Amino acid sequence: MTSPNSGIIPMSAGPQCRHSPSTSCGDCRLSGICLPIALQQDEVARLEDIVNRSKPVQKGHKVYHQDQEFTAVYAVRVGCFKTMRTTQDGKEQVTGFYFPGEIFGMDGISKNRHTNAAIALESGAYCEIPFDRLQELSTKLPSLQRHFFQLMSSEIASDQQLITQLSKNSAEERMAALFLSISTRFAARNQSGMRFRLPMSRGDISNYLGLTVETVSRILTRLQQAEVIHIDNKEVEILDFKKLREAAAVA
Repeated sequence: MTSPNSGIIPMSAGPQCRHSPSTSCGDCRLSGICLPIALQQDEVARLEDIVNRSKPVQKGHKVYHQDQEFTAVYAVRVGCFKTMRTTQDGKEQVTGFYFPGEIFGMDGISKNRHTNAAIALESGAYCEIPFDRLQELSTKLPSLQRHFFQLMSSEIASDQQLITQLSKNSAEERMAALFLSISTRFAARNQSGMRFRLPMSRGDISNYLGLTVETVSRILTRLQQAEVIHIDNKEVEILDFKKLREAAAVA
């Protein structure tokens, strides 16, 4: 959901975070794409004061439950998290995937209760940002408030795009669009957008895209046979970015 905007705080060139809860916002390698992107150096410390950093969590850890009272938003530091909801007829629906530097948990803002649950797809860590304190700080730091509004707008746009994909796009277009999205998001973190690891299962992917697991497997096979991508277990390499864009029906 985040985009490679040009921020005032540069991304750290130092070693990657080792799940350390003591890592500060100013030292974090993700500062160039997370909330500090909007801040001057002397303002980062004020954000630092309200952020709670989790200890390492394991795969399957629930950050919050569906219908839980909304108190905070969360920034991924390490790993990947998914959001999902259980519908009235008892079916589970994956609603998003979040990578380091991205913010999740904003689904609870409107009604003060989370409409989704958030779950770790692999071992990782996150920052918890109490929303009442973030609101208070945002009134004093207009650049932070503006950036947070941009994040919310981006989240709404992503939801609308997903609805459009599920209603109009073909199965192959949906799959290719997901790969393009993940590629762009890895590139925004100064990592390779052409070679990356997919932490989510094919079941999660099929659920998110509204497809069957069998359909996802067939599309992946076709894309590999056409030499658009290469997949080895969870490792993905994009072989032909132009063809991938064409498969996603992106102009």
